[in-house]
Amino acid sequence: MAHVIDRDVWAHHPELWQGEVTGRPYGTNVSIIFNCQERIGAGPRLHKHPYTETFIIRKGHARFTVGGEIIDAQEGQIVVSPANTPHKFENLGPGALETIDIHANDVFVTEWLE
Repeated sequence: MAHVIDRDVWAHHPELWQGEVTGRPYGTNVSIIFNCQERIGAGPRLHKHPYTETFIIRKGHARFTVGGEIIDAQEGQIVVSPANTPHKFENLGPGALETIDIHANDVFVTEWLE
């Protein structure tokens, strides 16, 4: 059975790409965070997951820390953080940063390190 997940189910804001959906209710091993960071320097603090996380930079510029690497990424690029690897990112500006964060798991499992 196919599923269509409407915006009003996952979006926290009527206009921004911001919100999340877990895959378990839909029978998929993927969960997604739609991230919108408007403030320069904003982003999630250091954390890790027991699965791979893939970030699609939809808009803007970000600085990722993945393990010991610093990666500056921009709109259209994709950054992959391996399982169990500490990572974080922040909006470099100018303007908003939008990412689509794909968690290779049916629910979110996060260990916060900061």
